[in-house]
This record gives sequence, structure tokens and C-alpha cells, in this order.
Amino acid sequence: MKIAIPVDEKKLDSNVCVSFGRSPYFLIYDIDTKESIFIENNASSSTGGAGVKAAQLIVDSNISVLLTPRLGENSANVLKTTEIKIYRTEPGNVKDNIDFFINGKLSLLTEIHAGFHNYGQN
Repeated sequence: MKIAIPVDEKKLDSNVCVSFGRSPYFLIYDIDTKESIFIENNASSSTGGAGVKAAQLIVDSNISVLLTPRLGENSANVLKTTEIKIYRTEPGNVKDNIDFFINGKLSLLTEIHAGFHNYGQN
């Protein structure tokens, strides 16, 4: 099973990024093989639609589970068309949250926010 997590840096002790769509990278972690791959989120610098583009990147990466602290409505709508389950991360680093997930200590993300539209625009 492959999971994805938005991360600030390309390392397992990085913090989980608080912004899904604007996350600089995503960690793709295979629970079975314990393989870690970091992919660049090209949507992070988009002037608009970053969440939707990031969600499509996750879909295209054949992920089963997304771990994220929050998610915007447009991103969630893209992910809801798939079988991807979305869990809410706890404060802390990526490795801890992977362990929390494996041990069944994360809850499904149920609160979806309206999104931060017009990000970076005056």
C-alpha cells in the first residue's frame, strides 16, 4: 500500500507541510517495501488551482492513502472521485505520522475547508 504525505523537505524527519496544494514535495511511502520516494509538487507555485493540480498528482501516483493536516474543498472533490482514503495527520514529523497510521492512530479527515482562493494575489 502506498501513502502520500505533503512535506516541507525531502527527508523522513521533515515536518508534515500544513498546506496540501502548496506543499513543495510529497513523500510517497510504500508500507510493504518501506521504500520512500519524494516527488516535487509542481503545483506549489501555481497562481491558482494548486490544490486541484496537487490532488491530480496524487491520483496519478496510484496512492491508496493520503495523510494531510487539512484539505481544501476543490482538492477533496478531485480525490473523492477515487478510492483514496484521507487521514488527518498529527502535529510532528513525517516518520511519526507514518507510524501513527500503521498503528491505527490517525482519524479520517472529515473537516474540509473552503480553500484559500487567490493565494498570493493582492
